Amino acid sequence: ALKAAGVDAVNVPDGPRAQSRMGVLPSALLIEREVGIETVIHYCCRDRNLLGMLSDIIGAHAAGLRNILIITGDPPKMGPYPEATAVFDIDSIGLTNLVYRLNQGLDPGNNPLGGATQWAIGVGVNPGAVDQDRELSRFAWKVDAGAEFAVTQPVFDVHQLEAFLQRVEQFKIPIVAGIWPLISLRNAEFLANEVPGVSVPEEVLQRMKKAQEKGKDAALAEGVAIAREMFTKVKQLVQGVQVSAPFGRVEVALQVFAP
Repeated sequence: ALKAAGVDAVNVPDGPRAQSRMGVLPSALLIEREVGIETVIHYCCRDRNLLGMLSDIIGAHAAGLRNILIITGDPPKMGPYPEATAVFDIDSIGLTNLVYRLNQGLDPGNNPLGGATQWAIGVGVNPGAVDQDRELSRFAWKVDAGAEFAVTQPVFDVHQLEAFLQRVEQFKIPIVAGIWPLISLRNAEFLANEVPGVSVPEEVLQRMKKAQEKGKDAALAEGVAIAREMFTKVKQLVQGVQVSAPFGRVEVALQVFAP
């Protein structure tokens, strides 16, 4: 269904919101083997030290994976295991540079590996960041470190995205816009209030509130309608679109870009 719908690749998140999930590497390999569609593995800096990261990324490449989205990772206090230890030997900028070096055939100490990897290196970017200057500065560092494409947080405000794209145009790397189909008013309020970096305009919240009053099916339909509007508008502005499957509901994501 995914390939027939024109999906080029599937994202495989790495412990989002500090929740424990099946490991990203076996998940991606299973998807590529069983579904036959390319994956983009998310890889965060929270759970492994530098040596562990290096082993994982070299091993994933040897297993045939080629696309990686590098993120710093949410702190454990956001999840169900707040007492868990966060490592953070390096952040997403440092890890981007590490993978870039692997692509040059070098380890973190500039020692030759005997062969180069071929990772397509992606990073996260947040058009709705409260401190836009800091976000732009970090984005510049990521590009300088070797980033080849960037994926945004979910977009609910096209004007906000347009303003951000103008500021990052100078960096000349492809931008993939994130789209999240809302499934309920509660989902919209959670994203607006509890997920760092996601900006949900009041207009969207009001639309979901009115729809929710008519029932859960109406709320889901309105959420998909909003996502379709975002998809239509942003695809003219960016080089790719990433549509999330809310709570694993792939059929909802497929509705967003259905003809």
